Amino acid sequence: MRDEWTDPLRGRIKFGDYAAVWIAERPGLRTRTVELYRWLLRKHIVPYLGEVELGKLKTPLIRQWRAERLAAGVSELVLAKCYRLMRAVLNTAVDEDKILSRNPCKVRGADKEESPERSVLTVPQVFQLADRMPPRFRAMVLLAAFASLRWGEVTALRRCDIAEDASSVSIARSFVESRTHGLVAGPPKSRAGVRALAIPAAIRADILAHLETYVGGAQDALVFTGEQGGALRRPNFNQRVKWTASVTAIGLKGVHFHDLRHSGNTWAAQAGTSTKDLMVRMGHDDMRAAIIYQHASSEADQAIADRLSTLANAHRERRISG
Repeated sequence: MRDEWTDPLRGRIKFGDYAAVWIAERPGLRTRTVELYRWLLRKHIVPYLGEVELGKLKTPLIRQWRAERLAAGVSELVLAKCYRLMRAVLNTAVDEDKILSRNPCKVRGADKEESPERSVLTVPQVFQLADRMPPRFRAMVLLAAFASLRWGEVTALRRCDIAEDASSVSIARSFVESRTHGLVAGPPKSRAGVRALAIPAAIRADILAHLETYVGGAQDALVFTGEQGGALRRPNFNQRVKWTASVTAIGLKGVHFHDLRHSGNTWAAQAGTSTKDLMVRMGHDDMRAAIIYQHASSEADQAIADRLSTLANAHRERRISG
């Protein structure tokens, strides 16, 4: 009976107040994650459930909230994020604070989101897109695709992160764009995001040429910058390179920068890479695979780079012979 008991007075805490404290006290949240959680609360949760006492927050009420928000035109993707946030907050109320005896977030399917399928570019398309970029951003497109780098990872690279012969790149940090703090350098998206990757031999010359032409000699000099030497911000980058017009011109309308990483991951998988080696190269943040990350060999990663290099060289040979 002692394990089942909860304090009824604490159950009178309003959900909105409890959730706000939960976010503030949650350890290890990235700046962008905090901003997202607060926005979800402010926009989609607190106006409807914020005044409800924890002890009165029941599954039918949550199901009704979701149905009404869907009817109002809120996307399933956004509501899935809201629901997962609510579930995490209430898990703490159950497991740690012992305010509730059970989590009322039991709405079947509410945590699922059907994201649109991402585009997969071919190797020739990536080179075609890179060639349409201003010269200072050409290598950035190639490296993002062939090393499967996230936007924040590739824009945060410094000279010291790339081997002198461009044979490898170390991912040790990432830029995050915050509404309140601007551009912030921090750790990658997850612990698995800290990794060292082999760069395919076929694009090493492109990287070396970029370093020589556009990057300062200091070891902490950013590898990819704007014309004035400042760190890149996504909206400014898109305007500088005329991204929308560029991808549309080569038949890739709707393609985003992140699709370069997705394409690189797909090529690696199609090359016969094992699941564990692929997850290491991606810097996958699935906690269930953390142990697998530790056992991937550098030889396997080099093999991935070699196979990607073969693809790139085959494209170049076809272009020359054609």
